[in-house]
Amino acid sequence: MRRRIPKLLQVNRPFRNYWTGQTISLFGDQIALLAIPLLAVLTLHANAQQMGFLAAVELAPSLLFAFHLGAWADRRRSRRSLLITADLGRAVLLLGLPLAAVFGVLTLPVLYVVAFLTGTLGILFMVAEQTVFTSLVRPREYVEANSLLIGSRSLAVVGGKTLGGLLVAAATAPVAIAIDGVSFILSALFVHRAEVPEPPAASPDSGGLAAGVRFIRRTPLLQASLLGAATFNLFNTAFWALIVLFATQELHLGSGAIGVALGVGALGSVLGSAVARSVAARIGLGNAMILSFILAPLPLVLVPLSPGPPALSMVLLACAEFFSGIGVMVLDVGLYSFQAAVIPDGLRSRVWGAILFVNWGIRPIGALGGGLLAGAIGLRPTMWIAAIGGLAGVLWLLPSRMSRVRDVSDDGGLAVSGAAAEPDVPLPIP
Repeated sequence: MRRRIPKLLQVNRPFRNYWTGQTISLFGDQIALLAIPLLAVLTLHANAQQMGFLAAVELAPSLLFAFHLGAWADRRRSRRSLLITADLGRAVLLLGLPLAAVFGVLTLPVLYVVAFLTGTLGILFMVAEQTVFTSLVRPREYVEANSLLIGSRSLAVVGGKTLGGLLVAAATAPVAIAIDGVSFILSALFVHRAEVPEPPAASPDSGGLAAGVRFIRRTPLLQASLLGAATFNLFNTAFWALIVLFATQELHLGSGAIGVALGVGALGSVLGSAVARSVAARIGLGNAMILSFILAPLPLVLVPLSPGPPALSMVLLACAEFFSGIGVMVLDVGLYSFQAAVIPDGLRSRVWGAILFVNWGIRPIGALGGGLLAGAIGLRPTMWIAAIGGLAGVLWLLPSRMSRVRDVSDDGGLAVSGAAAEPDVPLPIP
């Protein structure tokens, strides 16, 4: 049994505590992702416009606060305390929803406020977590540690939504949301136990909000990876925003068939997180990222390609989700490890704020654009454009020197093949 436990979890207790807390929280998040919309629909009788507004207020903090929270977090002495604060704040907010339901004061405006505040605390957590992550593990462990964290996320996607549906059916949506609130308390407890020395806070003269943007602009490989991810997210969000409508109207699948196909397909994410480290070690971190920018969108063409009958369409939908999930997980592991290596500690939260602003801000644009395009030219042509368009993300990386990036070096920089150092691959700045 001990041999089956990854070595990093055996020897690094602080990281083990952090990983345990995040795994619990990720499962809770997946429960809430299903339970909160069901609460709005079944309990508060929200219509389509109100559901759209609920989704919008959850995403709005990434556009409004990512830059500001990143700059603020860089100047805090303990970023770990920010993670604990974000977890406990979300726990209080989510546990308040079932209490409001019990006392008869739960309304849609209350749900909007909770969604907006939990989204804001989620952005605070994300801009601070990379500094804590790089304090917990050594540079040469970045890929392995990210594989474990992203593996937990993929398992949560597979099991969390199923568990959430069962909880809502058995014990109502407010109870399921309360379980998510408890998961944040447990996450805060484990993060508190993951105590390690952190880098010093950024000095007041280290630059303001724009410092993160300037660093991205003068780091060609980081800029290429960000633009590639944003391009992929634009088209990928459009694809998945329309998938249920396309599956029902064009592929003639019922809700059960769609759920089974996507559930089986989601196992690809589990496999992808498991093999990401081996792929990066075999072909190099940069080549693994380039490959994943192709593998993540390419299988999606199976969906608009499907001519029917429904049984065949269901199989093709599951295959598309499965192989795309492998690519997405390899991409995520590679991107997080690469970013951890090239972003200096003094700018880490500000750069992450800029990355979140772009990567999360592009998603509602993709969803809205996909809907408008489908209304203008039809569902199937739009799905073709969304599936093929995602491949454009790799075009940002091909002209760069990303293929020469082999791994993260022991000193926290990048090991580059064919040269001792590259002018566009910066080493961490003290």
